[in-house]
Amino acid sequence: MNMEAKVIVTYAGQTGDLPMPVDYDASDADIRRWVTESLVTGSVTGIGAVPDADLTDFIVDRSEANTERAYPLILCRPKTAFG
Repeated sequence: MNMEAKVIVTYAGQTGDLPMPVDYDASDADIRRWVTESLVTGSVTGIGAVPDADLTDFIVDRSEANTERAYPLILCRPKTAFG
């Protein structure tokens, strides 16, 4: 059974959401591609259009649903010194 997940994006110090849920089991490359396309077109809620968005080195983290959050979550974020 495929689960849909909310995607939260952190880019250039801003945070936003993809407008549509995605398959929780999608590959990291697919997630990065979808987020890049959304950033370029300006469709990430909370982040303006980024025509030259590059997520090559971004991390894709997944969290399953839990008692505090009823849906799975995918974070797409820059690599940091601490994780």
